[in-house]
Amino acid sequence: MQVLTLVVLVGCAVTAVLSADTYTTQFDNIDLEAILKNEKLVDNYTKCLMDEGPCTNEGRTLKKLLPDALKTACAKCTEKQKTGARKVIKFYQTQHPEDFKKLQQKYDPEGKFKAEFEKALFGQTL
Repeated sequence: MQVLTLVVLVGCAVTAVLSADTYTTQFDNIDLEAILKNEKLVDNYTKCLMDEGPCTNEGRTLKKLLPDALKTACAKCTEKQKTGARKVIKFYQTQHPEDFKKLQQKYDPEGKFKAEFEKALFGQTL
């Protein structure tokens, strides 16, 4: 299982705005299940992250935070954000593997952050 990054995305970033020690909890109550069940919303978030379409406020936040979350292995993520990130990563890996690969290529093309990020979210390298 590879880590993406969108993932910390919709999960983490739908969930945050940069602040000092942790990302804001402003978006923590977004219903990820409802988003992931709606193909149109999933497609819109994917296009936003890939610079292929417009972004919602949450999408812009996600796009802004994703590189930092990857680089720091989600160190600023709250537990709720990590839980959301795990859910989104698993969803993309199983339901949208091609999009997952594209997002990985865009946000971690050299795979520099993969192992530490997986370890931080899943407790092990996948």
